[in-house]
Amino acid sequence: MAGKKSTRNREPRRRRSPQLRIVGGHFRGRKLLYSGDLRIRPMKDRLREAIFNLLGPAIREKHAIDLFAGTGALGLEALSRGAASATLIEQHFPTADVIRRNVATLGGADVAEIVTANVFVWWRRHGDLGTTPWVVFCSPPYDFYVDRTDEMLELIGGLRESAPGGSMFVVEADRRFDFGLFGDADAWDIRTYPPATVGIYVKPAAS
Repeated sequence: MAGKKSTRNREPRRRRSPQLRIVGGHFRGRKLLYSGDLRIRPMKDRLREAIFNLLGPAIREKHAIDLFAGTGALGLEALSRGAASATLIEQHFPTADVIRRNVATLGGADVAEIVTANVFVWWRRHGDLGTTPWVVFCSPPYDFYVDRTDEMLELIGGLRESAPGGSMFVVEADRRFDFGLFGDADAWDIRTYPPATVGIYVKPAAS
């Protein structure tokens, strides 16, 4: 038909990368790099803000551990809000490089360690992280809770066991994951932010 443009061989549009930023603390408003890689699922700013509002000032002076770090937004948000230091674990080399660039932009190289490793292997070899209480963020692909359930339970359970008293855990899943699998569901503060379900656990301080 005359006047109708052909759509053949037209390249698909690229998805525009969402704007990520630090939402609170002394880095508030600073933008974070994100490649737009569909393998990475950055936590939305509003959900991140809700989680850190729940954690409140208890995050101060803790050592943040960002499992499946992606852009590093959770670990960097923790530093912005007063965490003493951070370890960010990301297996994908190009994505880990993005984290390094974000850390450098924020001037956090002296307090942030970026580890390029498989999280399931790293946790068994993490060694001594000191006696400072942790705040652990676990925000993997949701399918891990279905396809790798045993590994996820072993990972979170093992870290909970070895964490210093007073450590906090923030676990993001979706409705398919049953926090009761940990055996102490009553110890978790579970909140729903569709499609996410977030569980927060605080390990009792040593007597």
